[in-house]
Amino acid sequence: MAKKSGSKQKKMNARVDFTPMVDMIMLLVTFFMLCTSLLKPQTMEISMPSDKEDIKDEQRNQAKASEAVTILIASEDRIFYFEGKPEEAAQNMVETKYGKDGLRAFLMAKNAAAQSKVAELKKEFETRDINEESKKEYAERLSTIKSSKGTPTVIIKAADNSTYDNLMKVLDEMQICSIGKYMIDNFTDSDRALLEPKGVKFPQQ
Repeated sequence: MAKKSGSKQKKMNARVDFTPMVDMIMLLVTFFMLCTSLLKPQTMEISMPSDKEDIKDEQRNQAKASEAVTILIASEDRIFYFEGKPEEAAQNMVETKYGKDGLRAFLMAKNAAAQSKVAELKKEFETRDINEESKKEYAERLSTIKSSKGTPTVIIKAADNSTYDNLMKVLDEMQICSIGKYMIDNFTDSDRALLEPKGVKFPQQ
């Protein structure tokens, strides 16, 4: 009786060639490198008060009373401002809120002349070619408008128990409202004395 020959299964060699995939990835990388521009870091210029001992607080705030605005950032999302000299703060203190209906509305009205000039400047450059020279000219003219005579000088003071987020919101308003002259100063005991009658809470000393 003849023996049946056993059937042998042919083994398949499962090999995946990734060479086309590598080529495709290189093409995609090249495409994005050529079609996208690198983002330049955006910085915010902030003027800090001098720490020299021979400079008094009165000398730091040399702006005219009609141009000076002091913003006090307190705890619990409360914010105040007053115009003029610090000795007149008790009579001129106003509590406001963050956003377009609060602090922004006040700063927009205070800096209305500069806002109008900035709008005209933007409209002028909309029809011009964008290049390095035009960008430089725009930045210089914008800086001149923001720092021109009659624009407000804003002094920002944040209490120790205020939040960093609230400080950043106020700094954002400086850019939105085209405020070119502003600085961050220390929150003093006199500032605390102004806010305590308003019910502002402070940590115990």
